[in-house]
Amino acid sequence: MEATARTAILRIEVLHCALLLALVAALWQSQFLDITALLVGGIFMGVNFLLLSYGVAWLLTPLAGSKRIKAGIGLLVLKVILFLALLTTIFFRFELDALSFAAGFSTLLVAIVIESLRGAIRVGA
Repeated sequence: MEATARTAILRIEVLHCALLLALVAALWQSQFLDITALLVGGIFMGVNFLLLSYGVAWLLTPLAGSKRIKAGIGLLVLKVILFLALLTTIFFRFELDALSFAAGFSTLLVAIVIESLRGAIRVGA
């Protein structure tokens, strides 16, 4: 993986954590969102993004052999299946608030948009 891509992924993850913690701090005493579900959604999405980004980077490295590509695709499919099973378990076993989970989940999307805008502004400047 290129150093710039690795740096961008780490910046997105740090921004995601900061946004998640800011949201928790802002809504700590609120009854609007469940803090536990908010954190679980944010952590779930952060780990998923980290594994996906590094998995794809490992898969798409230059000169990757066909065995490595097949192994990478298999591992990514396994990751998707495991995360879907974990997501199903989280919702049905622990009965988390879906709105709070989605709010935590969305902090990563906001972090990605902010990082994309930051990169576009830097390139345009």
